[in-house]
Amino acid sequence: MTTTRAALPRWLRPANRLIRLLTRLGLPLGTIHVLTVPGRLSGVPRPTPVSPLTVDGRRYVIAGVPEGDWARNVRAAGRGELACGRRKEAVTLEEVTDPGVRTDVMRAFPREVPHGVPMFVRLGLVSGPDPDEFAAAAGRVAVFRLRAS
Repeated sequence: MTTTRAALPRWLRPANRLIRLLTRLGLPLGTIHVLTVPGRLSGVPRPTPVSPLTVDGRRYVIAGVPEGDWARNVRAAGRGELACGRRKEAVTLEEVTDPGVRTDVMRAFPREVPHGVPMFVRLGLVSGPDPDEFAAAAGRVAVFRLRAS
């Protein structure tokens, strides 16, 4: 986990804070939403920017660092709140274990969330926006299905 965490860009934390602030002000930011889940130890709400994508009529979010704090919090809580601008929605989250679904979701990511591709490149999961490369990385990320609560 430390090597992956070290690979994250230094600007990521301040950028996430800025995104959360802009969302709280009601500004829509493309596909970016803020997912807030209770902390697994403290229960304190923990917000993180995510970009949901829809594949075969179902919504998903991807954690490029599967053992990152937000992914671990999602696994522990199984629920959260998804905000886009000032619109908020209670959601349940379930980790996808089916390799075929994970592959389909990853294959769709560069088309559905093109601005998210550089982060996956930075994490060393892919070298560019090739859908086949994303599909091949499906086993190295966490994929969560979102459902309205």
